[in-house]
Amino acid sequence: MKITSVEYLLSARSATDYPRQSRPEIAFAGRSNVGKSSLINTLLKRRGIAKTSSTPGKTRCINFFLINGSFYFVDLPGYGYAKVSRHEQQQWGGMIEEYLQAGDRRKLVVMLVDCRHAASPLDLQMKQWLDHHSLAHVIVATKADKLSKNQLAQSLRRLGNAFDGSVLLPFSAENETGRLELWRRIQHFIDSDEQPTGGSYA
Repeated sequence: MKITSVEYLLSARSATDYPRQSRPEIAFAGRSNVGKSSLINTLLKRRGIAKTSSTPGKTRCINFFLINGSFYFVDLPGYGYAKVSRHEQQQWGGMIEEYLQAGDRRKLVVMLVDCRHAASPLDLQMKQWLDHHSLAHVIVATKADKLSKNQLAQSLRRLGNAFDGSVLLPFSAENETGRLELWRRIQHFIDSDEQPTGGSYA
């Protein structure tokens, strides 16, 4: 995928704020410290498009970016950030659920997990939620450069078992491992004429 233009479009807090023009949407979901912004910036080869921070939980709205004038990247708020109030956590969760339940929008969810750690209860809940609502998704194991080859293979097996046998795509924002393969899956989705029906998207 050649990126010719990247435009920040808007930040949404509810469905009434979403872009009106229908285009394929690639939504990125994961814990607030999983490297979501770094992954988005690496995919686009643009520094600072998605804001990275040493403080997790920086993304507090649903941010829409128009890519090549033809499809959206959708940066969802990170879940599981403990250093905000329970009320704010519930607000973020509500925003994510409302977006994912919007059946009139053709979307592929890129779910991120940290390859260095076991799947958290919130990660498992997100996977179950995606399956229950038959949403097409790709599970990406970030920070792959932090593990040795053997450690990474073991981690991918462990996480795959936790996610009911799903195959995970290893990714590194440092050395771009997995970038081309993730773009292949995104391109496949964009080129499809219909919304895929659930499951891991290959």
